[in-house]
Amino acid sequence: MQRRPNTSRRASLATAAVVLVLVVVLSAESAKGGSTRAAPALIVFGDSIVDPGNNNAINTIIKANFPPYGHDFGQNHHPTGRFCNGRIPTDFIASRLGIKELLPAYLSPELETQDLLTGVSFASGGTGFDPLTPRLASVISMSDQLSMFQQYKDKVRAAAGDARVNELMDKGIFAICAGSDDVANTYFTMRARPGYDHASYASLLVHHAAAFVDDLVNAGARRVAMIGMPPIGCVPSQRTLSGGIERGCSEGHNEIAEAYNAGMKRRMEELERRHPRTKLVFMDIYGFLLDMMMRPAVYGFSESTMGCCGTGLLEVSVLCNGVTSSVCDRVTDYLFWDSYHPTEKAYKILTDFVFQKYVKKLLLD
Repeated sequence: MQRRPNTSRRASLATAAVVLVLVVVLSAESAKGGSTRAAPALIVFGDSIVDPGNNNAINTIIKANFPPYGHDFGQNHHPTGRFCNGRIPTDFIASRLGIKELLPAYLSPELETQDLLTGVSFASGGTGFDPLTPRLASVISMSDQLSMFQQYKDKVRAAAGDARVNELMDKGIFAICAGSDDVANTYFTMRARPGYDHASYASLLVHHAAAFVDDLVNAGARRVAMIGMPPIGCVPSQRTLSGGIERGCSEGHNEIAEAYNAGMKRRMEELERRHPRTKLVFMDIYGFLLDMMMRPAVYGFSESTMGCCGTGLLEVSVLCNGVTSSVCDRVTDYLFWDSYHPTEKAYKILTDFVFQKYVKKLLLD
């Protein structure tokens, strides 16, 4: 007896195949940052926490474009200039926004037009809000980063027109992350501001940081996030330098950080009232990071007082290198990669917190 073709089954299979193709196409578009973008671009200013390699292009010893930096970066595990074993916060945020997987350095020789249209980082490792800080470190100042931003707008305008520039200014996310180097290096290590006590130095930083935000808004930015200062006195290098024989957290460092955070939060609120068409958000990461440092096991870490690179006590930048510095056996056990910068795993946890609590606010119309 001849079996009749099962047309309904064939139709179901055909439908399933079409659905599968659509899923693949939509997934590919999502991966490329297509229609799922929550913002047209991410534009970043600041220091080594958010520098993806701008310092590679300038004459400074503060670099991270050599092993073991990049120890877990991508498939090739190569150093890019990111002060980390892998990705940094702005990479994770750009990905969460559906823009792109990695946020490039503005000074990268490999930068393409599409990179410009979806955002870049102007950040420079070692810089700060205090005008003394970038001069002492021979890095790009915050004011120079703002000048680079003006050049960036001209390049976007030449590539895609005024409408694209206006879209980036109105809908793009602007993030600023600096201040730690001011406290750790300029104020404490170099003692370059002897006339300032903790409170007055925090006020100096607030003054310059608020002026930067004001200038950025006047340049056209409408959605701006200021990332607060971490408990800088608890990072491994500052424990070693200022934490005594037991390497405890340096209270002085943290006093300035807390005073700065409180003052900057108020100034961001004032600036938002002064600029009614803006969304200005202060991202307070101090408490969350302190909890990670004090209770590392809760977050999946076993070590939070030493870095993975070398002894973990002082190595950072040129001191953390593949010639004289070994790497710990299990990077994922460590909160810190070197004596100053967190690991990719720690950055991912921090970024998830920041995105849920703060970034979503910037996306609301």
